[in-house]
Amino acid sequence: MKKIEFLTLVLLVMAVFSSCSSDSFKIDANLVNLGGATAHIVFEGDSGVINEIVQADKKGRFSYEGAATQPALVSICDQLGNPLIMVVAANGDHIQVKGDAKKAIDIKVKGSRLNEDWQLFRDEHKAFYTDPNPSRLDAAIEKYVKEHPTDLLSTVLLIADYSNYTDHGKVDQMLKGIDVKARPESLTHAFQGGGKKGGNLPRLMTLNLWKHGGKFEEIKLTDGIRMLSLWGQPQQDRESLRTKIKEISGDIRVIDILAESDTMRWHQTIAGEDWQHYWAPGGPMEQGIQLLGITSLPWFAVTDSTGLVVYSGPDFGAAKKKALDILK
Repeated sequence: MKKIEFLTLVLLVMAVFSSCSSDSFKIDANLVNLGGATAHIVFEGDSGVINEIVQADKKGRFSYEGAATQPALVSICDQLGNPLIMVVAANGDHIQVKGDAKKAIDIKVKGSRLNEDWQLFRDEHKAFYTDPNPSRLDAAIEKYVKEHPTDLLSTVLLIADYSNYTDHGKVDQMLKGIDVKARPESLTHAFQGGGKKGGNLPRLMTLNLWKHGGKFEEIKLTDGIRMLSLWGQPQQDRESLRTKIKEISGDIRVIDILAESDTMRWHQTIAGEDWQHYWAPGGPMEQGIQLLGITSLPWFAVTDSTGLVVYSGPDFGAAKKKALDILK
């Protein structure tokens, strides 16, 4: 299999001969059943999280130019923010995306060796991607990462497609097993594994979430005590959760996060609540949340002023106690 040095050479050659400028990348999309609608382009660029709306023509075609000095995971989302496909882009890349917006699994990506290798992996493991049980896909990714430690695709698969983050130490070990040149900070900086010595709790530096009524926000978790309150639809006991959140508002900032798809019911459910609400739309934007190893909803996590997750679990009482203990 290719070496990272060869990949770097390929990217440099492409940058020289590409029609794109060296200070931008370009995505040309042709997505039927998106016709006449808008799409969101979401990625973390040099200046922070970029969330831009593009208008497609009646045939679902649009072009987008962005800038990313280092490789960035770019999500192409429908008008509700649901991810359709992800690509990796850096300045100089020219990427083509083609398929059916209603059949995301069949969307194809061309442009850059890395994206085409990722497409090949998706094609070869298509049955795993459509299996409701993610264990087979996770196993395939683990195997690939182990066998290709110098391949940038190993980092991309682990960040974008892997789902078994319950054992944080295992994930951290896999990341550290990838050659440093093949795991650029631009892809991995949002989280760092390895919490307290002897423990498996991660250190979350930032979360990228969609704010209700606004755009994507980069939420820094390294300043003060934070409690993440994650829930899903339907939430049968929202009133109880609302009461609990009110109990600790003040010195502890509560970040209320819908962990499932954005729906009109979400807007109706939170109407009248006077704190900020966020949505985790999946893909690279919620990579930090994946590290919490959520097994049920609602789920609570507490971070200290360094971003260390000091509690992650379904017990609100335990989360509240941990947060109050830090404040003492």
